[in-house]
Amino acid sequence: MKTVLSGIRPTGNLHLGNYYGAMINFLKMQQENNCYFFIADWHSLTTHPDPKMLHLNVKNVLAEYLACGLDPEKATIYVQSDVPEIAELYLLLNMHAYLGELEKTVSFKDKARKNPNNVNAGLLTYPVLMATDILIHNPDYVPVGKDQEQHLEMTRNFAKRFNSKYEVEYFKQPTAYNYGQELIKIPGLDGSGKMGKSEGNCIYLTDEPKEIEKKVKRALTDNGPEGVNTPKPDYIENLFTIMKVVSTPDVIAYYDNLWNTGETKWYGNMKKQLAADIISVTAPIREKINDIKNDEVYLRKVTTEGAEKARESARKTLGEVRQIMGFKSF
Repeated sequence: MKTVLSGIRPTGNLHLGNYYGAMINFLKMQQENNCYFFIADWHSLTTHPDPKMLHLNVKNVLAEYLACGLDPEKATIYVQSDVPEIAELYLLLNMHAYLGELEKTVSFKDKARKNPNNVNAGLLTYPVLMATDILIHNPDYVPVGKDQEQHLEMTRNFAKRFNSKYEVEYFKQPTAYNYGQELIKIPGLDGSGKMGKSEGNCIYLTDEPKEIEKKVKRALTDNGPEGVNTPKPDYIENLFTIMKVVSTPDVIAYYDNLWNTGETKWYGNMKKQLAADIISVTAPIREKINDIKNDEVYLRKVTTEGAEKARESARKTLGEVRQIMGFKSF
């Protein structure tokens, strides 16, 4: 069985794009591999989050992922800051990271440009902490998006550099997890690209039915097809793409036929149907999220047991790294 590690950022709520884009694959992944899922609360410190909100954000994202199906009986689920061994390995790996390579990372240059008054050391060494999160469990695979590919490559470089310097074959060089299929990309309701928090075009799993209806009603449309079998504009295709993951095949076929035959004045009904189908999918998840959020005993059990399992793996790695580097007890 292969070991897989994935980080979860405690920023904002899960939306339909997260759910269909990654969560479905996470559920399959935890069935087939030895998985570690962690909430990266230390990473959020680079932007100085409100201390009053940090724990709440961690709690919210933990409840949402558990409600969506991450299973603490099948995978190790933990909060990053509950595993202090990460901090020590981060220190040790920083000694093998060079200023020039850290300054060249895309994420550092981008964030330094956008926030010139907050270019802190944590932001500079962000790739080292990310590498530490991975190497602390010495996994085989890491699921990464396009924006994280450079960090995974740097992790492999740190692993190779460590192995070369101490003449060992200790750290694996993890590769991107292959889901075996192309990830589903859920578009936004504003007619642009994919659904995303920063774009403000999301339907969140915690949205109430009225809010979902309001958002779908505002989705970009036009006056209808200009003839028979004309190509759908991107913003109309987006609505059909969302419908394909929440509606039944007969519903999709019905509205597809209306488009292909050149019918007009049916967008209103389509939006009502789409909203109803989204509500049908998200309502049980939202109820489960709220139940888990209110169950402090369960959340404490999940995080405590997850930290214990993660620390067992982390202590082993850290102890062996210390030995390799020459740290020995008297």
